[in-house]
Amino acid sequence: MAEQFLMAIDAGTGSVRAVLFRPDGEQVSCVQKEWEHKEDPRYPGSMDFDWTHNWELACECIRGVLAETGIDPKQIAGISTTCMREGIVLYDKEGNEIWACANVDARSDDEVGKLIRMNPELEKEVYLQSGETYALGALPRLLWVKDKMPEVYEKVAEMGMFNDWLIRKLTGVEAVEPSNGSTTGILDLQSRTWDSSIAKKCGLRDDIFPPVKECGSIIANVNEKGAADTGLAEGTPVVVGGGDCQLGTIGVGATEPNQAAVFGGSFWQYEFNTASGATDPQCRVRVNCHAVPGVWQYEALAFKPGLVMRWFRDGFCQLEKQQSAATGEDVYDIMNREAEKIPAGSYGMMCAFSDIMNFIYWKHAAPTFTNFELDPEKFNRYTFYRAILENTAMIVKGNMELVKEATGNMPSEIIFAGGAAKSPLWSQILADVLGLPVKVPVVKEATALGAAILAGYGVGIYASIEEGAQRTVKFDRTFQPDMENHRVYEKLYGTWRSVYAAQLELVNEGITKPMWSAPGL
Repeated sequence: MAEQFLMAIDAGTGSVRAVLFRPDGEQVSCVQKEWEHKEDPRYPGSMDFDWTHNWELACECIRGVLAETGIDPKQIAGISTTCMREGIVLYDKEGNEIWACANVDARSDDEVGKLIRMNPELEKEVYLQSGETYALGALPRLLWVKDKMPEVYEKVAEMGMFNDWLIRKLTGVEAVEPSNGSTTGILDLQSRTWDSSIAKKCGLRDDIFPPVKECGSIIANVNEKGAADTGLAEGTPVVVGGGDCQLGTIGVGATEPNQAAVFGGSFWQYEFNTASGATDPQCRVRVNCHAVPGVWQYEALAFKPGLVMRWFRDGFCQLEKQQSAATGEDVYDIMNREAEKIPAGSYGMMCAFSDIMNFIYWKHAAPTFTNFELDPEKFNRYTFYRAILENTAMIVKGNMELVKEATGNMPSEIIFAGGAAKSPLWSQILADVLGLPVKVPVVKEATALGAAILAGYGVGIYASIEEGAQRTVKFDRTFQPDMENHRVYEKLYGTWRSVYAAQLELVNEGITKPMWSAPGL
C-alpha cells in the first residue's frame, strides 16, 4: 500500500501555506506565499481581503508541495484548513464572494459607537453569551457593511470565515465550525452553534448564517473544480479545521481541560482549556470554543511583544546586526548571550507596553521604560532588552491570574511555542516568572500540525484528536523554574502593576498616547 500523507492549508495574516505531514507528525514539505491585505483609501483602518488573487496563491502553494515531493495526489488521505481568526467573507446567493476583510480590520469605529449608544449594556450581554466583545468580533463589521455599503448588504446570503472559505473553494460546500465561528460574537458558547438573536439585537439580519459543522468531521470531498485549480485528486476527503490558535493548541498537545499553552509571536496568546464554556462575569478575558468538541478555551492576549522586540533590535542594536551579518549568528542570540549576564529583575528597571487583558475596556499605556539609574555598567541596552523579555512574561502571569479568577483553575505546566520559544533565555524567564515548568515542542509549526491532526482524525488514521496529538507532538526541552529568581519576580510584579496603572492614568487624562485602544474607546 502506498504511503499516506496529511495536508494542512493555512491562511495566516501575512501568508498562505500548504504543509504536508506524515501520520507520525514529520513535516515533509511546506510551500508558503506572502500576501498582503490592502487598505481601501476611502476607509481608514480597513484591511480588505483579495479573494481572487489570494486563492491563486493558495493553489500555487498546494501545487508547489505536490511538485516538490513528487507524490501521487491520491496518497493524500485527508486535508484540513486553518486561518487567522476574525476575518470574515460575505457571499451572494450564487455562492460568490462579495465582500471580505482580514482579521485586524479597524474601519468600524463609528459602528462600535453606534452600538454602545443604542444599548450601553448590550456589549456585556453579547460577551456573557458568546465570549466576545465588540473589539474583535464581526458585529461592528457587519453593521459597517449595512451602513456604508447597503447595496452589498442586501445581496448577502451567507457569512463565513477564511478556513471555511478554503474548504468552499475546494469542495463547493459552506459550513462554519465552532472554534473560529465563536470569534464572531454571534455563536452561543454552550450550544456551539449560531444564536441569531444576537445579530437581531444589533439591528442586523439573522438569516445569513450557514450550517455549523464540528471540527474534525468530514465535510465533503475535493470536487472537479477544486481538483482542477489545485492539482489535488478529485474525491480527496476534506475535514473541518479551525482557528489558528485553537489548532496551534492541538499542535502542541494541549487537547484536554486544564492544559495551557503560550504562543509567542507578534502577539502573545495564553490559551487555557476548560470543560465549560462559562464566561468571566467581569468580561475581562475572551472565551472561545476549542477545536476539540466538548472543550472551550479562555484566551488572554498580550499586544505586540514580537513587534517591540523588532523595534528594539532595529532601533538600538546596529552593532549586533553587523555582528550577525558578519558571522551568520542570529542577532537575538547575540543579544540573549549578553542579557543572560543581567540579574533577574534587571536591577529593578521595568517597562510598560501591553497591559494584561481587559476585553470590555481594552486600552494600553504609552510605551515606557522606568526606574533606571544613570549607571552604564548596570543600565545598558542589554538591561533594557532583558526588561522587555521580563515584561512580556509578567503580562502572561497577569493573564494567567485573570483566568484563574474566572475559572478557579491554574495549569501545572506551560507549553511554549511560536517564534519566541526559540529563545532559551525567554523560555527560562517565562518559567521563572510563572514558577512553572515550561515545555518547548520540537515542531514550531504547531498550527499546521494541528490541522493535520484534525485531518487524520477525520479520516480515521487517529482514533481521537487526543491520540493524534500524542502520536505526533514531541518535546525538545523543559525549562524548570529557578525559585530564587521566581521570588525576585514575585516582588517586582506588584511594583510593575502599580507603575502600569499610573501610566494608563496618564493616557486616560490625555497626557500621553495609548500604544493601542479598542474601537470606540
